Amino acid sequence: MPLTDVKIRNATPRERPFKLFDEEGLYLEVRPTGAKLWRLKYRFAGKEKRIALGRYPEVTLKDARKRRDKARVMLSDGIDPSEVRRQTKQRQRILSESAFEIVARKWMADHLKEKSDGHRARVRRCLEREAFPAIGKRPVSEVTTADVRAIVERVHRRGTTDTARRTAQYIGMVFRYAIACGLAESDPTAALRGFLPKKETRHMPAPTDPVRVGEILRALDAFQGTPTVAAAIRLLPYLFCRPGELRTMRWEDVHLDGDHPEWRYTVGKTNTPHLVPLSHQAVAILEELQPLTGHLPGGWVFPGGRTPLRPMSDMAMGAAYRRLGLDTREEITPHGWRSVARTLLHERLGYPGEVIEHQLAHAVPDALGRAYNRTRFLDKRREMMQRWADYLDMLRAGDVGKVVALKAGR
Repeated sequence: MPLTDVKIRNATPRERPFKLFDEEGLYLEVRPTGAKLWRLKYRFAGKEKRIALGRYPEVTLKDARKRRDKARVMLSDGIDPSEVRRQTKQRQRILSESAFEIVARKWMADHLKEKSDGHRARVRRCLEREAFPAIGKRPVSEVTTADVRAIVERVHRRGTTDTARRTAQYIGMVFRYAIACGLAESDPTAALRGFLPKKETRHMPAPTDPVRVGEILRALDAFQGTPTVAAAIRLLPYLFCRPGELRTMRWEDVHLDGDHPEWRYTVGKTNTPHLVPLSHQAVAILEELQPLTGHLPGGWVFPGGRTPLRPMSDMAMGAAYRRLGLDTREEITPHGWRSVARTLLHERLGYPGEVIEHQLAHAVPDALGRAYNRTRFLDKRREMMQRWADYLDMLRAGDVGKVVALKAGR
């Protein structure tokens, strides 16, 4: 006798599961917990099998019969409903694992682990803000060029062309990772190359006229601010490291004793160890500063103004330049000393480019296949850093004519 809604509602649980049969293999299993589950019993290839059709009352008697009839149509066509269900679940699992956000996070974990914390954070913020809301839940194999173009256009309309370009770049990297993992067959960002206007390259302003460099050095010496900022802006030209690396210098990484004083640290941008030979002038500045900050908690050479537990602000040196009347947009920035050193060391003091590039902590492939070796050209770099400091002192003193005597042979 077919089931009715009244009979189903009135069915109360027992100590053991029991079944209420409908027609053509459909029945309701009532569990001791009170759960009422639809099942279909059928035979396929000579074997008795069962398939779940849902839970009552979410699936009504009418709905259960429709699902039964759909399964019986499959059986009449020689198709096993259980196998169809298994393949459907497998496809859903594959699609969920290949969702763009899932793949992107795996790519970030696998390929950005050697990058700096700042770089990883920038990539993650960009994808989370620009890409995930639009295509994060979509399988990578189903994302089209039109989908990515819509994202890039939206970012570009905000007037942030660089962010739009980086967004497309990061999305492309995710897709190339997906292709390598067998989750996608093509990169939809490939068709967008040239879609955005070309980036207008803006180099950090940096003077290369020795006379003007001397004037700027004298201006830095005249700074009347805090001792830590004053020491930092005096030290930076001698070392020409990245300003962010200088402001996060730690006393534990500075070695002032011995014949070869040096500063050893890890370059945040590339996560590679680096060594900076310290000239006599650089050592003198650090020795002056050590009684002021060497004992403070945090270990920073240049602690922040509000708390010694944090390093000096990344805006402090730029602000000091502006207080001195130096134009940080058109003439010189703290970062610009890298360009000043690269140019003058080569053109005025005659040092080879590969020696300078190693001191700048740039990747320079060598015959042994090492992209960067912190001790390569070390003796030459020690000589170069001292000659550079002496050269800057002559420029500061206005003795531009004497620098010829310092010119190093190639």
